[in-house]
Amino acid sequence: MSRLLKIGFLGGGKMAQAMANGFVSAGLTKGEQMTASFHPSDVANIEAFKSAGVKTFVDNLPVVKHSEVVFISVKPTIVPTVLENVKSASDGKLFISIAMGVTLKELEKSLSLKARVIRVMPNTPALVRSGASVYVRGSAATADDCVLTQSLLEAIGTCEEVAENMMDPITALSGSGPAYIFVLIEALADGGVRMGLPRDLSYRLASQTVLGSGQLVKETGRHPGQLKDDVTSPAGSTAAGLAYLEQNAFRHAVAGAVEAATLRCRQVSGNK
Repeated sequence: MSRLLKIGFLGGGKMAQAMANGFVSAGLTKGEQMTASFHPSDVANIEAFKSAGVKTFVDNLPVVKHSEVVFISVKPTIVPTVLENVKSASDGKLFISIAMGVTLKELEKSLSLKARVIRVMPNTPALVRSGASVYVRGSAATADDCVLTQSLLEAIGTCEEVAENMMDPITALSGSGPAYIFVLIEALADGGVRMGLPRDLSYRLASQTVLGSGQLVKETGRHPGQLKDDVTSPAGSTAAGLAYLEQNAFRHAVAGAVEAATLRCRQVSGNK
């Protein structure tokens, strides 16, 4: 990208901070090129953005006026109110929404007809630039908007374009997925401690094992079942552990968690 982008954030929570840091690290912008708006009581996040050189406001309108790309990163329940506040300044701007469950139709309805909208679902590993993000283009979004969105999201991990009807199950899988993995890491470490390992060592080994296993699937392109078979010797310890997981419905429980989370997303967004 030949020039630095003017990027704004309507709301400055942890995900917005992760994005801002990733964009700067990737050389797409600098702190002084960014703006962010906050509730006046959000002192900790205001200070975090200020320390990165970002101009902060307690009003949303200046953020939109000063930006080419505006991230909608407030809580979903207040998105309509926030967008109504900035509608007058939204002509010609690209809005990228990370608000869970707020559809493109709802976003576009709250902005100028000349605004362009892209809806995104990132996840919390974006905090360490290892996020898994997807995006959906709005009706007025251009091919250049999509290329720009892709480059921004790839600064904090991976990114793929999807259809909007996939957003609820994606939210349930990759959006909520880190929580499932954290429980898995905790459970692996608990097992190690039960069998005599120090807890700090158990956490290090468990987290690296999850990280490395994911990387192995991603980089080899092999089916996870094949990789599982490579580890599983006949009558060995892995086979015994896998048998225990199957007897206790591990696979069914994880798939069921994604299903339950998807249904909750649909309930929240009204897509029953």
